[in-house]
Amino acid sequence: MRRTALAALCLAAAATAGLTTGCQSGQDSADSKPKGPFAGLSGGQITERALKATTGAPSVRLKGRIDDDESKGTVDLDMALNGKGECAGTLSMNGQGKADLIRTGSSVYMKYDEEFLRAQSEGESKEDTDAAVDMLAGKWTKMAMKGQDAKDLASFCDLNSVLGDVSDGDSAGTTRGKTTRIDGVPAIALHEKDGKERYTAYVATEGKPYLLRIDIMSGAKKPEHLSFVEYGKPVPAQKPAGKIIDLDAL
Repeated sequence: MRRTALAALCLAAAATAGLTTGCQSGQDSADSKPKGPFAGLSGGQITERALKATTGAPSVRLKGRIDDDESKGTVDLDMALNGKGECAGTLSMNGQGKADLIRTGSSVYMKYDEEFLRAQSEGESKEDTDAAVDMLAGKWTKMAMKGQDAKDLASFCDLNSVLGDVSDGDSAGTTRGKTTRIDGVPAIALHEKDGKERYTAYVATEGKPYLLRIDIMSGAKKPEHLSFVEYGKPVPAQKPAGKIIDLDAL
């Protein structure tokens, strides 16, 4: 099924957590000649402008909580990333512990706390889990980009990878909403739906039409959200100081 541009943007933004769902087009119910911000543009046309501006940004920070279909859980993330493939931030699964992630150069660096390691070791023997905690908890690890695990982690460190593969979407099903403010920034809401799923994206109406936030609502489930902040701010992606465990050498 061909995804609309707005839905594809929602999916791409949530790709860090493996979110997958389908969308289908509806009709743009906005006035044919809307007034105010983006006057004369349909919801789909605004989406296309937001896509171009957001994917062209030198860097952005993603913050929020989204579902992970693979684990049937949730992922909390706070990640700064740029078009050079660098990133720095934190991840948490189901609110259990935290993992720090840095990707710079040809390496991916991770640091896990004990709670995260124990949560991700569910099903393993106590001996194996304790050994992993003793070896890794609170210590930086390193993987070269040649390995698949490192490539999987690095796939959402590239702004173009996270947001770039959406240009083939059909934006005809996107409708204009009301103007509002997102963290003090004037914005317009764009809406789309597919069955029980409801998507709302907020686009800045002043300056560049950057994407500011995505909300995904599905039935009785808690809404998922992802905020896009700190556009253009340098990403603090430096190699960690001190001893680093080379996982490729183990």
